[in-house]
Amino acid sequence: MSRPPDAAPSAVYALCDRYVEESAALDPVSATSRGVAGHDHEMTDYSPDGIAARAAHARSVLDSLSALPITSEADRLAASVLKERLEAELALHEAGERMRDLRILGSPVQAIRSVFDLMPTDGPEAWADIAARMEQVPGAVSGLIVTLREGLASGETAARRQALECAKQASTWCGEEGGSPFFAGYVDKAPPDLEEGLAHRLRAAAGQSAEAYAGLARFLRDEYAPAARDRDAVGAERYRLASRAWLGMEIDPHDTYAWGWSELHRIEAEMAAEAERILPGEGVAAAEALLESDPSRCVEGVDAFRGWLQELMDSTMEELSGRHFDIPDPIRRVEAMIAPPGGAAAMYYTGPSEDFSRPGRTWYPTLGKTRFPLWGEVSIAYHEGVPGHHLQIGQVRYLSGKLSRHQRLVSIGGHAEGWALYAERLMDELGFLANPDYRLGQLRAQALRAVRVIVDIGLHHEMLIPLDEDFHPGQRWTAELANDFARDRSHFPPDFMQSEVVRYLGWPAQAICYKVGEKVWLEARDEVKRRDGAGFDLKAFHAVALDLGPMGLDQLRAELASV
Repeated sequence: MSRPPDAAPSAVYALCDRYVEESAALDPVSATSRGVAGHDHEMTDYSPDGIAARAAHARSVLDSLSALPITSEADRLAASVLKERLEAELALHEAGERMRDLRILGSPVQAIRSVFDLMPTDGPEAWADIAARMEQVPGAVSGLIVTLREGLASGETAARRQALECAKQASTWCGEEGGSPFFAGYVDKAPPDLEEGLAHRLRAAAGQSAEAYAGLARFLRDEYAPAARDRDAVGAERYRLASRAWLGMEIDPHDTYAWGWSELHRIEAEMAAEAERILPGEGVAAAEALLESDPSRCVEGVDAFRGWLQELMDSTMEELSGRHFDIPDPIRRVEAMIAPPGGAAAMYYTGPSEDFSRPGRTWYPTLGKTRFPLWGEVSIAYHEGVPGHHLQIGQVRYLSGKLSRHQRLVSIGGHAEGWALYAERLMDELGFLANPDYRLGQLRAQALRAVRVIVDIGLHHEMLIPLDEDFHPGQRWTAELANDFARDRSHFPPDFMQSEVVRYLGWPAQAICYKVGEKVWLEARDEVKRRDGAGFDLKAFHAVALDLGPMGLDQLRAELASV
């Protein structure tokens, strides 16, 4: 399926290249996030005009794609991935979702700020780009406010809960919630020998950006929230569109909801058995209490913890490379980072730039902690780093001779999060979680993902809790019940789970990507195992599967069945 590196691109590949470049110009924030160079000095237009321009571009590319000849298997794959993504995005646009793009993670409120985490900071040219982009923060925030106002006027509104939580984030980043403003702290890291004019621009832009976020916080709190929807649930139709976009497949929500319950029960039984290995006869809660309190099982200090994460990812890379995966040299480094305060509570990953000048990075929100029990952190590091997101996303960046540029840069939730959760399970299968502490941590992470399926589908469809469950049987899901259930059945800290539930309420179907995606990855592997019998090679399976690049789960299942 590869094409020679020097071969002229096919018409499909040329369109994919053009789409990436034109999309980067229309959405520079996403360009920086994806590692596309040349747009770090620009800012995305989040106004209705900017949204309309991106939708018109998607329609134009989709029309062009339909007229192109498919001359190879590589063309077929690239075209199908691009078509599926464009159609999913346009469906969300036409449903008015971009007019109510407001949530505590994954919305423009966060993107305008967090893009600065990904920008180069070496040398005066990089700081000139930062100054230019930061000077455009007020305009980007103003455009977002215009969009949200139009959404209010047309009835396309986010829920009040998301508006108030985003107002808190904006207040944190502008310095009103205590602590220093994000933008001032950011420019304080500039080299002291910068030319004075540039240094002045940076200081002025930081002040203006903080004022813009203060204004956004007031707008969300005082104007948007009072007029927003009381109801958190998005309903069946909006959930169907969201799940199609996140997964690249259709699901039956009732069947998936029931499966989520059965998965949770299976995982809880395994947790009980693992707890018995740690503290015989005392149960899961007692084992977890020991793991949280034992000083020998903890790391003290944020810097020491970041160092521990870095060492874990470095050693894992070394142990996996060559033996279980063939890892290209440009991605044999992933950086452990501490996330700036004010964002969501979960660890996350950002991919390398196209030229690998910016490495892949994992970001850990400390939530103010300085003491870190390790039992739950190992499998999360595998999920976000290697062999999870970094191996999957970084390796695809490397396949310039095989995949279109769009395939190398696109991310599809079910594919990405499904692989990362599969990676946690794989590390258990390979013996890396033989320590019962770490295996209980991995099972806790699995329980959380099963809880996400139950809560996300249950809340947004306002389903009833099954009558044969011992948690409020027969009652309809509410945010309050979800908080209690998530706290008790995920085994994660209450402050973390409170943030998680708010995230599920604002980001329908994102939370199910993990378990549903893992399910498809496991089923596809089992099918290849049955087909190949004694000739099945796990390392070869992973190489083929990852080299296909990102795609929807329906297509992933079909492609793996045919290779």
